[in-house]
Parts: sequence; structure tokens; C-alpha cells
Amino acid sequence: MLTTKHTLVAMVTDKPGVLNRAASLFRRRGFNIDSITVGHSELPHISRMTIVVIGNSAMVEQVRKQLEKLVDVIKVADVTGATTIIRELALIKVNATSTTRSEIMQIVDIFRAKIVDVSSDSLIIEATGDEDKLSSFYNMLRGFGIKELARTGCVAMIRGGAKSAAIDKESLKDIQ
Repeated sequence: MLTTKHTLVAMVTDKPGVLNRAASLFRRRGFNIDSITVGHSELPHISRMTIVVIGNSAMVEQVRKQLEKLVDVIKVADVTGATTIIRELALIKVNATSTTRSEIMQIVDIFRAKIVDVSSDSLIIEATGDEDKLSSFYNMLRGFGIKELARTGCVAMIRGGAKSAAIDKESLKDIQ
């Protein structure tokens, strides 16, 4: 079977151990998590977890169903086939001398990134975009010498009025 990258969005309660239980489920099933991010959602006491894994559709669907059965997991959606906005944040510390600074700044402008820190020998650049954009940006800066790199992992949201991964407030009455 064909293995592809799948993006799962899980709505979970804000309680200790939820992330660990979710990650353990993937570990037990032999999946390597490519990216996992968790943050507050639009609803109080509910977090949004975005998990990116590589696997075939049947295996990922089986894990999605098992994830949905975990305590404190409210809803899980595989948004892989949907028209989805997927973004990631990167902070890149790059070597910068007085002779290379202007060239780096041109690259930053092309990629619509932002310089967030300047020192005598380096720049810290903030960039957001999809995985391909950030990888291309990183590759453009590599020639100057990368001192440090931090990437957040993906966050995802289905575009427009399509069926959302979010949950409605009515279904929360049982939880609170």
C-alpha cells in the first residue's frame, strides 16, 4: 500500500497526560510522528492537537479511530484530503557579516520573512509557511552558515465553509 503524509487534527481537553497518551498510541502502533503541535483552541479548556504522520490510509484511519477512543480526546479528523491551510513557524539564526547582511536581507524579503534579532555576527529570522517554503528558505540561507534552527511543527485548518475539524459548543456540555 502507498504510504503518504497524513495530517490529523484532534480536539482534546486541557488535562495533564493527554499528549503523552496520544504519542504513546502512535508509538505502540509503530508510527513515527513527523510533527506534533498542541495549543489552545477557540473554546475554553479545549486544546487543538495537530499530528503529522506518514503511513498508508488504512493504518492511519485505524490509529485515528483508536485516538478518538482515548480519554480526554473529543474529536479527531484526518484533514489530509481536504483543502487545508497548513503552516509552520521557523526561527533561524544565520551567520551575518557586514558584507553578507544585505544579501541575507534580500532573501528575507523574497520569502516574506522577518528579522527579529540582530547582533554583530548573526541575524535571527522568523519565517512562516508550509514545509516546502521553509525548507527552500533554509536551503537559501545555508550558504551563509546556519548557527541554529527551531521549527514548530505544523498547524492545520480546513479552508472556508467546508466541514471543520472544530467541535461545536453543544457537544461540550457532557465534558464540562
